Amino acid sequence: MDRLIRKFRRHLLAWLHRSRSGSVSFVRQLSYKEIKRATDDFQRTIYSSSRGAAYRAKFQDGGVSLVKEVSAIDEEDKIFYREVQLLGRLHHRHLLALKGFSMGHKRLLVFDNIENGSLKDHLNDPLKTPLDWRTRLQIANGVVAALEYLFLFNEPPMYHVSISSSNIMLDENFTAKLSDVGLLNYSGNCIMAPHPSCSKDCMDQECGNIIFQLGVLILELVTWSIFGDGRLRSHPMDPRIPVSEFHS
Repeated sequence: MDRLIRKFRRHLLAWLHRSRSGSVSFVRQLSYKEIKRATDDFQRTIYSSSRGAAYRAKFQDGGVSLVKEVSAIDEEDKIFYREVQLLGRLHHRHLLALKGFSMGHKRLLVFDNIENGSLKDHLNDPLKTPLDWRTRLQIANGVVAALEYLFLFNEPPMYHVSISSSNIMLDENFTAKLSDVGLLNYSGNCIMAPHPSCSKDCMDQECGNIIFQLGVLILELVTWSIFGDGRLRSHPMDPRIPVSEFHS
């Protein structure tokens, strides 16, 4: 059975590689001025990470987008464009789709559809009603499905992935979408993924971090509380929802 699965995966990856070959013509290059205006001069910060800050942007077409700044400004342009190519070829219901980029004063990536903001917005805002159990379960399932896609059904299969309530975006239907996805690392031995110099220890460490982050996320979804500084901070409203709602 294992041999059959490996053979099927090899053929599936070969088909995906053929179907995604070529330039990323559907990802548009935007001007720095246009993105600066859409983000209100980069004032609408959603979250920050080691890879850079992410901003809420509203363009002239009326759509609400996520703009991510790539902090590794010393990297070569060809490496940044390689990341644009890799991200532009990712297609999954639970990943934010890349729709544009900019290489002006800052290296910026523009992703689509964050109508309901981040999961953390709903955990933090006392005016928002806690999501029901069905929606919470769908969010957890969506995150796991995105991880499965990234690590098992992609070539290259290893990406940098960070999971937290602040970088999980929700669309108009509360569909969870991972937003902090990219090359494995910008420093040390893991410059591009997968890379011959990227050791097994490096990949194991990345997977271990993801498992820990996923556990924290599930804990937050169950308790409807934010995990920080080793403690859970509860939502101002009572998060308890009758178990019967889970089966409705």
